[in-house]
Amino acid sequence: MSDPNQDYSSMFVGTETHVPLLDGSTTRYINFDNAASTPPLKAVQQAVADFLPYYSSVHRGTGYKSQLSTHMYEEARRITLDFVGADAQTHTCIFGKNTTEAINKLARRFPFTAERNLVLTSSMEHHSNDLPWRAQVEVVHVGLLPNGGLDLDDFNSKLAKYAHRVALVSITGGSNVTGLINPIHDLAECSHAVGAYFMADCAQLAPHRQIEVLLLDDPRHIDFVSLSGHKMYAPYGSGALVGRQDIFEGGTPDMVGGGVVEIVTLDEVMWAGPPERDEAGSPNHVGAIAMAAAETALMKIGMDNVAAHEAELTIHALSRLPEVEGIRIYGDTDPANADSRLGVIPFRLDHVDHFKTAAILGHEFGIGVRNGCFCAHPLILHLLQVDAATAAKVREEMLNNNRTNLPGLIRMSFGLYNTIEDVDRFIEALKAVSAGNYQGEYVQDTTSGEFHPKGWQPQFERYFTIG
Repeated sequence: MSDPNQDYSSMFVGTETHVPLLDGSTTRYINFDNAASTPPLKAVQQAVADFLPYYSSVHRGTGYKSQLSTHMYEEARRITLDFVGADAQTHTCIFGKNTTEAINKLARRFPFTAERNLVLTSSMEHHSNDLPWRAQVEVVHVGLLPNGGLDLDDFNSKLAKYAHRVALVSITGGSNVTGLINPIHDLAECSHAVGAYFMADCAQLAPHRQIEVLLLDDPRHIDFVSLSGHKMYAPYGSGALVGRQDIFEGGTPDMVGGGVVEIVTLDEVMWAGPPERDEAGSPNHVGAIAMAAAETALMKIGMDNVAAHEAELTIHALSRLPEVEGIRIYGDTDPANADSRLGVIPFRLDHVDHFKTAAILGHEFGIGVRNGCFCAHPLILHLLQVDAATAAKVREEMLNNNRTNLPGLIRMSFGLYNTIEDVDRFIEALKAVSAGNYQGEYVQDTTSGEFHPKGWQPQFERYFTIG
């Protein structure tokens, strides 16, 4: 493993930024909400700054800036394919906003048939890898183990049961709630054995582990991969769907307009080939370049080094979190398994509401976490063992605009720039919250469920304004 004191923080924007606290002081902000979004690498910021003087339209422009912009946009595509080990002869890279858009696109573009009209996914998925499929075809969910891990026996059973109907298996590479990593290549091999394609949602996995799509003649290959730049240190509005070219060579694009055609007459349309067929309108080539710059930086650091650093943070956190009175940790709680999971740790305090805990950490300690259900409601209900009657009661309250009793957890999630010192500061802050050693009087907003310190105003304009 790497040196636990290895500090990558100087490579990132904003790691020394101070934020105001409730008592009027300021402190260096600690972000443990990286599973939601990450700050930019300085290399990404610099790449964007260097490119902007040459920014111009892409594709078909005759000026030098346009030609340079087009070249760099296509270079970003090549780098993204390289980042996941994809062969440009068999796979294409389609840029979009994020993983959500990527999976929605695949759901609308995948050639389902009357015979193959079912998607097999799991109950641990982010809604982005569940709801898009539900909108198109029948979806079957694989069950989970008590710790939130994929029940492989149930996977094999349901794959066998629906073998002649399943068109696609779509499973996350790593859970955004528990950090558990799925054996995507093994799952892919099983999927291919029954004639199904395999998709890996790698929004969480990509910033932390090496991804290898493999060649199509390898039974363990991955047919489709989704990525989000904002989760991998390039928050400039771009994501990607890496997928088989043969799937995108046919069919009608899900969004039409400029850039997706070869010829248009009043009577006829001839669509372009991939990836242009699926990138309607002017693309966000600044975002694509930013994403490629992040991928380049991560490859230079080495994904093994990224994983080792994260494992050290996870070991330290899982070893120290039990010091906090009343804490309950979910998922795999064994520090010895840190190298085989992501640095995403969900927990709650038995005697402090998850909304309130998160609010105190932010307002009084300058620590950003996320609380709630993390866009993975079925998984949270499973982990918390919420029964049907309780779930029905909560739904009824929500319909009445009352979220005060919404089940949820608190999630700390690591980025490459986080340090052992950050973890230690977090543990001490959590101890204070658990012991009731905080200053503010917190009031809950019934419509959102969130807590806010009474009488406190954020005064955001003191820190940032537009123009």
